[in-house]
Amino acid sequence: MQKDTTLNLLVIDDDQLYAERLVKLLSAYYTDINLGFLDAKQELLKSLRQQWDVLIFGKAYDLVFTDVVDIVQKKNIDLPLLCLMSDDTANTSRNEEGLPAVLDSTMIKALVADKESAIIIAIRLQHDHLMTRRQLNKLNNLLAQAEQRANILIKNSKSAVAYIDQGVHIFANDPYLQLFGFESVEEIIGIPVIDLIANGDNVQAFKQFLRQFDRGDREQVEFTFKSRRADGSHFQAQLQLAMASLDAEPRTQIIIQQNNSSSAEITKHLAEAQRHDSLTGLSNRLAFEEHFDILYKRVLAGKVNAGLFFIGLDNIGKISLSLGLQGIDITIQKVADKLNELVTDSYISRFNDTSFAILVEKVTTQQLQALAERIRLHISEMLIEVGQRTTNTTASIAVVAIEKNAPKPQLLLERALETINHIRTESSTQDNAYHLYDPMEHADSDDSALAETLMNALTQDRFELMFQPIYDINDDRSNFFEVYLRLPLADAQNTILLPDDFMTVAKKHNLREKIDRWVLINACKQLNEVRKTHPQLRILVSLTSASLVDKNLIKGTSQLIKAIGGALGALTIQFDERDVANHLTVAKTQFAALNQISCQVAIQHFGISAKALEISQLVKPNLVRLAKSYVDGIDTSDNLQTVKSLISQANNFNADVLMPYIEDAATMSIAWSVGARYLQGYYLEEASNTINAM
Repeated sequence: MQKDTTLNLLVIDDDQLYAERLVKLLSAYYTDINLGFLDAKQELLKSLRQQWDVLIFGKAYDLVFTDVVDIVQKKNIDLPLLCLMSDDTANTSRNEEGLPAVLDSTMIKALVADKESAIIIAIRLQHDHLMTRRQLNKLNNLLAQAEQRANILIKNSKSAVAYIDQGVHIFANDPYLQLFGFESVEEIIGIPVIDLIANGDNVQAFKQFLRQFDRGDREQVEFTFKSRRADGSHFQAQLQLAMASLDAEPRTQIIIQQNNSSSAEITKHLAEAQRHDSLTGLSNRLAFEEHFDILYKRVLAGKVNAGLFFIGLDNIGKISLSLGLQGIDITIQKVADKLNELVTDSYISRFNDTSFAILVEKVTTQQLQALAERIRLHISEMLIEVGQRTTNTTASIAVVAIEKNAPKPQLLLERALETINHIRTESSTQDNAYHLYDPMEHADSDDSALAETLMNALTQDRFELMFQPIYDINDDRSNFFEVYLRLPLADAQNTILLPDDFMTVAKKHNLREKIDRWVLINACKQLNEVRKTHPQLRILVSLTSASLVDKNLIKGTSQLIKAIGGALGALTIQFDERDVANHLTVAKTQFAALNQISCQVAIQHFGISAKALEISQLVKPNLVRLAKSYVDGIDTSDNLQTVKSLISQANNFNADVLMPYIEDAATMSIAWSVGARYLQGYYLEEASNTINAM
């Protein structure tokens, strides 16, 4: 059986096993199935940023089916929806024959969840119909673009061109009008093309010529005849017929050959027309996106900083109901005029029907916000005259700063649209407001925003360090501190991200080395200050595998150790046991080199792999930090003996052992007896944002 290529299936339900069961059944019909699974509104809003083929709704934490329909419709997404119910509940959504009450190419409500065969058939048919719609839309767009280009060419052509329908003129370009002596298109509309032929013989021959063409005979498409102008004068002419479309309707095109040597000029006019909005006189979306790409490259090169305004008019629906299309057109024209007045030396475009996009250069974030408020205020104060009536409008304005670390233009536009939606649906102000997109507000839900936040945190020192004391049993002191990295976000919840929350994104954007270096430098800065009064203080800093394989690690670390006095053991660098195992040869070299420059080396999550002891014997760490699993089960005799044995063997190859995660008195009482040199945990002392020397 031939399979379709891919199905992007989004399932909203609280039973992931059921979703996976559907995927298994569908695998007979698709070579690849991308499953999205969620059960909450915020996850849905995030997921809809990518394209899905079918959405199945079962049960959700804070959603009902009508919520899903509302969200999909507001976002204007063509996405088939299947609503699943239990057999009892589904009865309320069936007709008298027991069939779903809603059954069409975009929605089926309601299918019984247990009847998997019907669901699989529904998914297949809905997906197939969606693919047909997408292909049809693509073809219609291509046809519309081709028709637009053709019409522009015809309008600017030196050849005389007209369209006829059933032998009657419905359009003619200027050369055609001039050729036959008409002053405007309105004068020729409705005039039969036969009326332009001078004598009876020509008329009969031309009727036959047209009749054959309409019947599909394309062997003869040229006709030479004697023509008659509107003033009664005659001239010889030769025309060609061709099938064409006008306003998406099939028409017959008449072309009268003339000198067409100015093709370069026509091409230029065509290019200009394709980038021009005829209603407002502004650039259109195509021109805006081309300009945006150019500006973005300048921003990335560090030549300029910029900002994007996306302005959506709020109450267009009300204007349409009261004043019709004329009211909308005049409102858009007046707002365009006002923007030209308010925003000088900037690139203004009509982005779509009721939205404008503006690119400004050489502005600060504060200036962007001030300009947004100025635009918002002036638009809200406008009185717009439409005939004998007066209307007004307001604007929702998204402001997006474009800085050197900014993602690609398409993603910046998506951020602007997301901000507009936030203003209109989630903001307490709702409409007639502006909002500045801050990547830090979205860092916990948007990978691209998180990546930008990480880059800004590096350049603007927005990371924070925490320091937790480590108790040394041998010295009976806590002069050893482990360093932890944190990233506070500027959101309403005062979210603080841990490395586990952002290191995956950091890896994708090659930021881990830079983050590691930031941690090392700033931890050593604080250590240096405290060692002026407490020279015995030491720190333990965790680095990623990116630094483990970094050839510049030794050089950079050596400089830092010299800066803090060069004392042996003042700095201990720690790597994950799994990273060491994956880069064993490199790790052995790096560990030895670090010891040579008076930097001690540690392995964290020690014991997590089966060959932990062999790995440590090979790379020879100064310190090993036990994995959490050993501490969690230490209250049982078997686990206690395992821990004691592991620590004893580590000591045999001259590695001190750190026992972390001591969170209660019971664990603390056992920790004294296992043979570890260092103890650490919240029971002893929590981490703080300063090194609290004792």
